[in-house]
Amino acid sequence: MSVIARPLTAEAFRPFGDVIEAGGAPDRTINAGLCGRFHDRARLDFGDGRAGISLFDAVPRALPYRLDLLERHPLGSQAFVPMTMSPFLVVVAEGDGPVPGPVHAFLTRPGQAVNLLRGTWHGVLTPLAAPGLFAVIDRIGPGDNLDEHPLEDPVMVHAPEPGARPA
Repeated sequence: MSVIARPLTAEAFRPFGDVIEAGGAPDRTINAGLCGRFHDRARLDFGDGRAGISLFDAVPRALPYRLDLLERHPLGSQAFVPMTMSPFLVVVAEGDGPVPGPVHAFLTRPGQAVNLLRGTWHGVLTPLAAPGLFAVIDRIGPGDNLDEHPLEDPVMVHAPEPGARPA
């Protein structure tokens, strides 16, 4: 099986989470008019835990990418905020049962981040350039907040055709 990564848009990604970006005009201006605030851009959900910020340094991958593992966090959302302006690959799958459904792949633009909703099946953090440094905002608290599902038949994720438009 294979999928073609498509450009990341808020509309296409909404079933899986939120695209976090400073697009359009700011919601308000703060700091004596010197700072635009793009307010409340993610549906963060930490259940009975608390928000934590961790730093991840992931090894860059390349396209085509062989996806052989999906995971999810049943107790809270998870946001990936790149600390560089390099695009990264976001892989998600439909379904909320014990087995993930159809796989979707997205390529971010520089300046985009994502928030994965609680329970969303997703691939591992997949930067496409070094350094693969990300701030990760997720749930810290008691309970098992990780389900992993190895794929018997790996999925190949391919780059979009040149000039492909967002879906």
